[in-house]
Amino acid sequence: MSPLRILPFVLAAASLAAAPVAHADNVVVKYRNGAHGLKAAAASPLASHTRVLHVRDSATTLRRLRGRKDVVYAVPDLKAHASAFIPNDPGRGRTPGGWASVQWNFTGPFSVNAPDAWQNAINAGAPGGRGVTVAVLDTGVAYARRDNFRKSPDLTRTRFVKGYDFVSHDAYANDRNGHGTHVASTIAESTNNGNGLTGLAYGATIMPVRVLDDHGEGDASDIAAGVRFATRHGAQVINLSLEFSTDVTASEIPELVDALAYAHRHGVFLVGASGNEAHRSVAYPARARYVVSVGSTTEHGCLSDFSNQGTGLDISAPGGGADAVIDDDPDCRPAERPGRDIYQVTLEGSQNNRRFGIPGGYEGTSMAAPHVAAAAALVIATKVIGAHPTPGAIEERLKSTARDLGAPGSDTRYGAGLLNAAAATAPPTGAPGATQAPG
Repeated sequence: MSPLRILPFVLAAASLAAAPVAHADNVVVKYRNGAHGLKAAAASPLASHTRVLHVRDSATTLRRLRGRKDVVYAVPDLKAHASAFIPNDPGRGRTPGGWASVQWNFTGPFSVNAPDAWQNAINAGAPGGRGVTVAVLDTGVAYARRDNFRKSPDLTRTRFVKGYDFVSHDAYANDRNGHGTHVASTIAESTNNGNGLTGLAYGATIMPVRVLDDHGEGDASDIAAGVRFATRHGAQVINLSLEFSTDVTASEIPELVDALAYAHRHGVFLVGASGNEAHRSVAYPARARYVVSVGSTTEHGCLSDFSNQGTGLDISAPGGGADAVIDDDPDCRPAERPGRDIYQVTLEGSQNNRRFGIPGGYEGTSMAAPHVAAAAALVIATKVIGAHPTPGAIEERLKSTARDLGAPGSDTRYGAGLLNAAAATAPPTGAPGATQAPG
């Protein structure tokens, strides 16, 4: 019997927010009853007994006011900043911030609320999930120049650690296909660099591990070896945007099931794509006990028509495509024009003329899974549930903060609901710097 192989996958502007700063010419002062300053000409009333003074030397004015007995308080007029981090990446054009018109999956009605998640990570001192390593087990990643291989122009600031190619059996996990680069870019595409698009955990480190060939197929034994390699070399999150047919059972891929258990024992958070056959069963490896299985949603907030569902589906994330036919779900509109694909900078063109662009046709649970892997990296980096959260604690955090879709509560179509990276990374209510988009 030949080794089991996975199915070919479906190919189908602002600077970093700073701390508040004082406005040089404004001072806010609250006076006691009858104070002379209440009638000051160069003042604007703010509230009862409170004035905004327009002064030339705020430091001198503050010292003078704070020495007066008829003053309750005197403070600089602080300048606030927008609560969310909005990168300057231009998307398809040249306008800073243009990424937002392309990446509906990161910002918009049925997105993962990336800007607030980014701000939460910045506030926590871990911008973009800095310090967390995510292994991408896929067709490789366009992470370096070597021979005929080129590095993606929008991975120039992305951090990488040494990976491995289990297809060609060498140390260079270069991408010949584009799928792996797309997945890695959803996780950690260089962000706020004035180029291309954005990555949800743009500060994370990527470990490229090639386990799929140029056609997007790979042996279970190579995938198992890749899982063990990533675990031994320090990956904290492993993304598996790949699937077997839903009729494959655990007994047919014992080497991979054992490898996943090994990774879990070593504290690695495992993420897998539920599959793209529109079956009522989750495919392996996402179906395995220790893997968080991810289904796909559309731009309308509906289950994607290709997304596998069923018992064991944990959570959903944007994967694009057309809406499934679900009569009792008002967000599903299959008769209308399908929602957009998931866009990232990756390889496009023929095999003999590969170049980088922002191609269409990328939709699938393969595209949904890296959103969850990236959100897990942000949860780890922000330490919002502790310095060293277990895989189970991370899973619970992502599920408990997900946005409910479909029938109330967890269900077999959407799992716990749509991933909400902002809510997952938000500190407790009332904590300094809390930023949480509405669910």
